[in-house]
Amino acid sequence: MGIAPRIIDGYTLTKEEALEILHTPDNRLLSLIDDAYQIRHHYYGNNVKLNMILNAKSGLCAEDCGYCGQSTKADTGCSQYALVDEQTLIRGADAAVNNQIGTYCIVMSGRKPTNREVERVTSAVGEIKAQHPELKICACLGLATDEQAKKLKAAGVDRYNHNINTSERYHDEVVTTHSYKDRVNTIAIMKEHHISPCSGVICGMGETDEDIVNMAFALKEIDADSIPVNFLHAIPGTKFEDKDELTPNRCLKILALFRFVNPTKEIRVSGGREVNLRTLQPMSLYIANSIFVGDYLVTNGQPNAEDYRMIQDLGFEIEQNAFTNDPSLIEA
Repeated sequence: MGIAPRIIDGYTLTKEEALEILHTPDNRLLSLIDDAYQIRHHYYGNNVKLNMILNAKSGLCAEDCGYCGQSTKADTGCSQYALVDEQTLIRGADAAVNNQIGTYCIVMSGRKPTNREVERVTSAVGEIKAQHPELKICACLGLATDEQAKKLKAAGVDRYNHNINTSERYHDEVVTTHSYKDRVNTIAIMKEHHISPCSGVICGMGETDEDIVNMAFALKEIDADSIPVNFLHAIPGTKFEDKDELTPNRCLKILALFRFVNPTKEIRVSGGREVNLRTLQPMSLYIANSIFVGDYLVTNGQPNAEDYRMIQDLGFEIEQNAFTNDPSLIEA
């Protein structure tokens, strides 16, 4: 018998046991996925949560994150524009509803939002919630203050994303213009205002296996409700443009690790899944219970129809909200 029943009964892996997950031989991978699926099914059945990103403010970021195509330190030629207007934010929410999206993510580039930007976002969120009360809103605006968090909560923001991205040990190899503590503190501020914390990682940036284990346990300590697991999609012109450390099997082992360490949480297979998991993408949903649909920030996702077909072919179901009863609403 595998370890899944023990974890469901409340057992917590040691870091040594977690490390062994990453060292699973490839000929034992299906057994590992089966264990992860037992846990995933226990808490989430065969439901798949859909999320959609709106890149609401692009480029022009002075931070030096080595993975990011929006940094002014990178030479990527990405789109650059200030925060979009309220109507664009609202139309994004309408598109999310029409595509059975459970959580609509408003994402801004930059170190932190100005108060004026927060006012625009909160005004739009108020209108979105009036039209679509069932739609969850996740804001990803950077390092935020206590007062800004209070305004976001009052407007109806359900969740705030601020990824730890990597381990505390490896953080300075990824970015030097803000600290690991800055990121953790922002998550803590959101939790203080009863905004659901979303925080995840990017794997494949040169970190060690021990770093990945420490990321999983850090998110357990933070008690993040939603954990996006990104796999580096190396962008030409960035610091990490030549990184190519991932295989589909390794990605699946990483996802399993996060499921075992954070069994009750929403595990989202996120950016880079198309280029790193490739033909094994469907296998990831036996471990993760959530995906992004559509494009990411400066990289493309696969067509929506392919994601819906993948979910259907697996015999899984899109997590239902009040607006998902009419399949004619789905856009390809």
